[in-house]
Formats: sequence, C-alpha cells, structure tokens
Amino acid sequence: MKNREVRVGIIGGTFDPVHFGHLRTMEEIREKFELSEVIFVPTNIPPHKKDRKVLSPSHRLNMLKLAIETNPFFSVNDYEIKKGGYSYSINTLRYFAKDGKKKLFFVLGMDSFMSIETWKDYNLLFSLSNFIVLTRPGYPDQLTPDNFPYSLKQYFEYNPEKKEFIHISGNMVIFFRATLLDISSSAIRDMIKNGKSVRYLMPKSVEDYIMKYNIYK
Repeated sequence: MKNREVRVGIIGGTFDPVHFGHLRTMEEIREKFELSEVIFVPTNIPPHKKDRKVLSPSHRLNMLKLAIETNPFFSVNDYEIKKGGYSYSINTLRYFAKDGKKKLFFVLGMDSFMSIETWKDYNLLFSLSNFIVLTRPGYPDQLTPDNFPYSLKQYFEYNPEKKEFIHISGNMVIFFRATLLDISSSAIRDMIKNGKSVRYLMPKSVEDYIMKYNIYK
C-alpha cells in the first residue's frame, strides 16, 4: 500500500446544480480506473458559458459539499473559485500536477472534447494529465482516429486493441461509456422555476438547500 500509485480523478464544471448524473458517472469512473480520490472542482466564471448567468460560486460550492459528504472517495476543491476570474483548465491542471506525485485523470464529456481546440492552451493539457472522455447524447459513441481533433493527432499514437490514444508524454486519452442518466442541470433549473418536483434527481440534502435559499425561482 505504501508504494501504491496515487490515481486522482478531476472533474470541473459549473455544477449548477450538482445532480445524480454527475455523482453516478464519477463513481463508475472511480471503480473502473481504480482512483484513490475524485475531486470536484467548481468553476468560478466559466469562459464557455458567457451567454447565461451562473449561480454564485458559494451556493454551488455548498451544494457540492452536501452532495458528496457520504462518499469517502469524493472531495471538493475550491481552487478555481479562490483564484477568481475566468476558470481555465490549463491553470487547474498545472495546480494539481505541480507536486508530481499523483497520476491525474481529467474527466470531460465528448461534447467538450470535440471543441477542445477552443480551450486556452489546449495543446499543453495532455502533458499534465490523462483524459477520460465520456459518452454524451447526440455525439459519437466512441472515440476513433476519424473523429479525434485534427490538430492533436500529431501528438498521439492510437492503440486499436485498447482503443487508447497515447500522447507523446505517455499520458492517455480514453473513451468511457458511463451509464447515461438523462438528467441535466438546465432541466432541473427549469423544473424548479416552474414549480415542479426534482425529487430523485439529486441528493435530498441538495434539494433541501435549494428550497431553503429559494434558488432558481
């Protein structure tokens, strides 16, 4: 146990609000990739969501803490909130990779990966962490050399047997089919706004928090 590799999953997002889709997906990833810890990192200001107002960081952080409190493998980190300004993944991964003692696995959806060429310093991300790309409704159900971002291909070698893309740094990009729970934060916000029940879509503690502070009304 003393020499066991420390494998850490990182998932960023607005979590506006967090729901069972987020939690179940990360539990499956934790088991599949034998992660020692899964860290949820709520954004401060998301650069790709300038078209809508996002709930205050403090509320989103509090809801995340409530949502993960019963899972000893889950934690929340407020690095992006404390840093302030727009939240960029390159800064976050540099922050978590700086001690060099952990093997990182950054988790994102296929929709985000397909647009990764719009991310800040996107070509530098893969030397900092492994990437796990998740299924998303309406997007390809696998990652292949044909749909891999064109400008990144020169930095990767494809292993057809394991269906992994190996970066020149040795890190990998791996596609993972998680259980698709048809739950979205935007749908939950709309339901609350329209006075509909959100029971069984999120932990009861999160639902109670939303009702207590009259959020999304």
